[in-house]
Amino acid sequence: MSVNNAAAPLTILRASDLDHRDDGPRWLIKPLVPHSSVVITGGQPKSWKTFLALDLALSTASATPCLGRYEVENPGTALVYLAEDAVADVRERIECLCRSRGLALEELDLHVITEPVLRLDQESDRLRLREAVARLEPRILVLDPLVRLHRLDENCSQEISGLLGYLRELERAHEVTVVLVHHTSKRSHARQGQSLRGSSDLHAWADVGLYLTWHGDRLRLTPELRNAQAPEPVELRLVADDPRTTHLEISGPASAGGEGEEEKGASPTLTLAQRLLRVLERESSHAVRRGPLRQELMVNNKKLGDALTDLERLGLVARVDGGWRLARPTAI
Repeated sequence: MSVNNAAAPLTILRASDLDHRDDGPRWLIKPLVPHSSVVITGGQPKSWKTFLALDLALSTASATPCLGRYEVENPGTALVYLAEDAVADVRERIECLCRSRGLALEELDLHVITEPVLRLDQESDRLRLREAVARLEPRILVLDPLVRLHRLDENCSQEISGLLGYLRELERAHEVTVVLVHHTSKRSHARQGQSLRGSSDLHAWADVGLYLTWHGDRLRLTPELRNAQAPEPVELRLVADDPRTTHLEISGPASAGGEGEEEKGASPTLTLAQRLLRVLERESSHAVRRGPLRQELMVNNKKLGDALTDLERLGLVARVDGGWRLARPTAI
C-alpha cells in the first residue's frame, strides 16, 4: 500500500491581491512600538531596563502614556516575566508605577508569570508559554532578561536563532508584541543595536530597539525602528523622591554631543571639533572608530575626516590601532 507523503502546496497570491492598509502603520505605543512586533530593550547593567519594560507593559494595560509622553493606541492585556526578581519585588515595582499615575493595581489587566524558571530553549516551556499567550491574548509580553531564559550560547547564531524564531512565531500567531530585555557590551558601535551582547542575529531580529546608554550622569533612550521613522532620542531620569512612586520620566531631548544640557555660561552651540573632543574625552579609556563617531555626532564621513585631520594637525587627537583617541588633555 502506497503512502501519500506529498506536502501541502505553498499558499501564493498575486501581489495585487495582498491585504493592504489605507490608514498607515498600526501602533501599540505611538510612535515607539508598532502593534504586533518584536522589541529588544537593551542596555548595560543598572541602566533601568526593567523600569522601561514595565512602563511599556503598564502603559498598555492602563491606556496611559508611556513615559508620560507616548500615546497607547491599542491598549489591552499585559503579561510580564521578570526572571531575576522575587514575586514581592515585582509587585512593588508595578505598584510604584501605579501610584505615580494614580492607578489602582486591582483594576489593571496586567498579569505576572510567577514560575521560578522559564526555559525557552526547552519545548515543554515553549508549549506552556504559548498556551498562556493563547489563553490571555495579551497585547504585550515582557520577558526580562534574555540570559535567564535559556542555556544556549548567545554568540552562536545557530543556537540563538531557534529561540528568536520561536518568539517571532509567537508574535505572528497571536499578534502580541514581544519585549525582550537584553544586555549590551561597553564597546561603541555605529548603531546602538550592534552593541547587543551575543550574535548579530539579535539586532537583525528586532523590529524595534529601545537602547539605554549612559552619557556621564545622564541616561539616553535611543529608539531604532525597522519599518518607520524612529522618534528622536530623549534623556530619562529616575524619579525616586518618594520611594513609593519610583518611576522613569523624560527629562528632555538628548543633545547632539551626548552630554545633555550645557553648563551655565557655556556657548549654546558647539563646533564639530569641540563635540568630537568631548566624545573622545568621555571615551578616554579606549580608542573610538570612525563609525561610532559618525553615529554619535550625526555627521557624514567627509566632515568627520576633515575635523579629525585638523585636530590631529593641532596635536589634540592621535590615530592609533583601532581608531582615534585624545593626544593630550583638552579644555573645551
